[in-house]
Amino acid sequence: MLLNLIPKVFYADIRVGLDLFTRGLGFKLLHQDPTISVLGRDGVKVYLMENAELAAQDRPELAIETDDIDAVHAEVLARAPDLLHPNCPVVALRPWGAREFALLDATTVCVVFRQWPAA
Repeated sequence: MLLNLIPKVFYADIRVGLDLFTRGLGFKLLHQDPTISVLGRDGVKVYLMENAELAAQDRPELAIETDDIDAVHAEVLARAPDLLHPNCPVVALRPWGAREFALLDATTVCVVFRQWPAA
């Protein structure tokens, strides 16, 4: 019955978010008007909104689960290595059992990629 949970991320300058998700993560712009930018890739979507007041209140950490973290990391490394999070720039096994790496934009929005071990 439930299909997707789609985060809404606010930016004072929406160009920062567009850069993170298009250049950094390979998302495509699906819709854009003065109020919202909808981006998506492989069935994952994010809504970006330009609102400085709301952006100042929250810089979210988003997680995207994948079944091929090494391929995603290689894409990011080739496309936008400057966006790799300084504390988690390589795929590493975390204490909770998942392999992860992360990206961080100039406003400190963080996107974590995570792959859990096969059951």
